[in-house]
Amino acid sequence: MASTQPAKRQKSSKDVPYELIYWPGMPGRGEHVRLALEEAGASYTDSVQQKDGINLVLSQIDPENLGDASNPPPLAPPILKHGDLTINQTPNILLYLAPRLGLVPSAEEDEDAIYKVNELALTALDGLSNEPHDCHHPVSTGLYYEDQKPEAKRKSADYIANRLPKFLGFFERVLQGDASKGGQWLYGGNLTYADLVLFQCLDGVKFAFPNAMARIEKEGKFGKVFELYRAVQERPKIKAYLASEKRQKYSMVRALASDGHQGLSTPTPALNLRTSTPELAAGNGTATLQYILPSSSALYKIPLLL
Repeated sequence: MASTQPAKRQKSSKDVPYELIYWPGMPGRGEHVRLALEEAGASYTDSVQQKDGINLVLSQIDPENLGDASNPPPLAPPILKHGDLTINQTPNILLYLAPRLGLVPSAEEDEDAIYKVNELALTALDGLSNEPHDCHHPVSTGLYYEDQKPEAKRKSADYIANRLPKFLGFFERVLQGDASKGGQWLYGGNLTYADLVLFQCLDGVKFAFPNAMARIEKEGKFGKVFELYRAVQERPKIKAYLASEKRQKYSMVRALASDGHQGLSTPTPALNLRTSTPELAAGNGTATLQYILPSSSALYKIPLLL
């Protein structure tokens, strides 16, 4: 009896350009993927640079999208397509890209390196991306900042006082440890994708909590962490990318709110924008995008992710 299983998927060639699909108008979690691709000098396309990029995002997360014979449908961006492969989830994408882009030691050099680097990247995303985001929406991501101001202020104050120093202190210890091999990079003496993730997380926290981060940096307790931040910032390809139009600016979403909620327009799907940029006690602001998908009337509330 013939098998009903689809033919085994052929591995995507390294020569095939990568395709990144992510929301326009914010760095978000797509930025971690961009930094990896840029540092490696990889050939890729980015939906935010395409005229119909928002439609591409929405078609991927449409409730009617069931995926294909080889790929389940993605829940949310970032989404990476490479040949006939479609995957999502930032850490998963980075885990796929890193060996192909030379952003983790090869298995021949260090068999278990990818797992050690991955745990560092996951830790940075947990404490320096997810938790700051929850400061904006501590009750529910489905509510606006205005609906949870007291809770957001309380959450932000606790994060700055307790959680932020904990994670900065952890990475300071990592850089002081023997596995760092010198203290410039997190693991193995060379830049890995975990360093890029930590850089982007720190950059986002600097934007979300500028006063707190300026004070913490000035105090000097986490000097190696901020040295790593500056070292990544000055890498030639990263420096060129950060200065380019390809880099999504944090202020973009805030600017969209400044002209009567009409800052971004696309003919279809309809885009509604509601944001607020209050200064919290920590010097914080937040924004939420709403995408309405006409085919299903589904509403997607997209908070600004660090």
